[in-house]
Amino acid sequence: MIAKAARSIALVSVLFVSACGGDGSGTLATAPTTGGGTTTPTDQCSLRNRQLWAQGVLNEWYLFPETLPTNLDPAPYTTVDSYIDALTANARAQRRDRYFTYLTSIAAEDAFYNSGSSAGFGIRLTTQTNPGRAFIAEAFEGAPALAAGIDRGDEIISIGTSTANLRAVSDIIASEGTAGVTNALGPNTAGTARVLRMNGPSGDRTVTVSKADYSLGPVSSRYGAKVINDGGRQVAYLNLRTFISTADNQLRTAFAQFKAAGITDFVIDLRYNGGGLISTAELMGDLMGGNRFSSDVFDVITYRPEKSSNNTTKRFAVQTQSVSPVRIAFIGTTSTASASELVINGLVPFYGSRLALVGTNTYGKPVGQVAIDKSACDDRLRVIAFSVKNSANSDAYYDGLRTAVTTTCSAGDDLTKPLGDATEASTRAALDFLAGRSCTPITAGGQTSQALRAANDIPRELLTPATPDTAQREVPGLF
Repeated sequence: MIAKAARSIALVSVLFVSACGGDGSGTLATAPTTGGGTTTPTDQCSLRNRQLWAQGVLNEWYLFPETLPTNLDPAPYTTVDSYIDALTANARAQRRDRYFTYLTSIAAEDAFYNSGSSAGFGIRLTTQTNPGRAFIAEAFEGAPALAAGIDRGDEIISIGTSTANLRAVSDIIASEGTAGVTNALGPNTAGTARVLRMNGPSGDRTVTVSKADYSLGPVSSRYGAKVINDGGRQVAYLNLRTFISTADNQLRTAFAQFKAAGITDFVIDLRYNGGGLISTAELMGDLMGGNRFSSDVFDVITYRPEKSSNNTTKRFAVQTQSVSPVRIAFIGTTSTASASELVINGLVPFYGSRLALVGTNTYGKPVGQVAIDKSACDDRLRVIAFSVKNSANSDAYYDGLRTAVTTTCSAGDDLTKPLGDATEASTRAALDFLAGRSCTPITAGGQTSQALRAANDIPRELLTPATPDTAQREVPGLF
């Protein structure tokens, strides 16, 4: 989502992220430049002038201008965010903009999209409410939590600032909801320390861990790209955490490995991927398009009529590392959004029943944002400005890709197994599809927003703060 028009359909949630449903950004790589709004030179960062600027940007760029209220007075709204939410309320009621339009920090967003930089423990956290529990879904290399021995499958039993004031997670959720867990973990600033009582594969222990600045690796060095021997069949497994620019070289390296091994069956794990840059999603399409013609269309980006000069059509461009899949299984959940959905939707027309969605339904974000900056105030407005279609002219997945994909296979997210383990529930279901075995289809209505079903069928969801930062929008569950 970079100011230059980050071609990301995050995402982001994209969103297409999280506080509002794992949007991910769905952003273009080169953003249009525009003014938008009217400000006085002497007080351009006052609340009112920032609100009027946001209103002007929406009036100029919003994909659904017919839904915008006329002359909505900003005076009753105490923040820019609340005013933006009021301006987009009609589109939100129609499920076309589920908080995908939002204000963020230029500096923080650039840091994340350029290098995955953020501050935190470096974990992805999932919670359940009945009974109240919190689990580690993933821990990131080079971050404090993994260095302290915290990893996937661990449960946080209690949280405190010292051993003397530990509070049970069950009590926190019972009294404050899952937002209480967010509050208990403290602000995402380097140096914030918490004492955690943990239980899991490494046993019951108490750990003190401090948040620190770190860079997220989009492809895990432990399990992000590997070849699985499934009963003598060689299957490529790729887990992509987020679509940021540092993923590009990692993707090229991974697909070069798969190409050298002559692999034709692929498991692409996007189960927690909230989106990111469209440019990276399109590169991923190219890397999976070794058997495509240069005339084949991967995606079509369409703006409102008066902005149609920005419309683009992306055709496949074979790379030296490109593979030629025969069958593909995409692992997804309702945290799979934006740029992740773009990749799946872009390949659907070419594979039919040879492509499957495994896990649960995806989030549903067939639209993307441009980034318009008000540099003096460190304000970046991510405004929904375009839709993203595939070669079949389809962007009809506001309710997820379940009905857009020919084959679906329902599967759980088994935290007792490592990601990429052939016995983990979703990975196993993906391998079974590739082997031609039957499966139970994903049904409608079986999941709440961002819900992740465990192997024992207890509903869990990636924890998202009420006001997520950029990293938390694109990496659902990040703390």
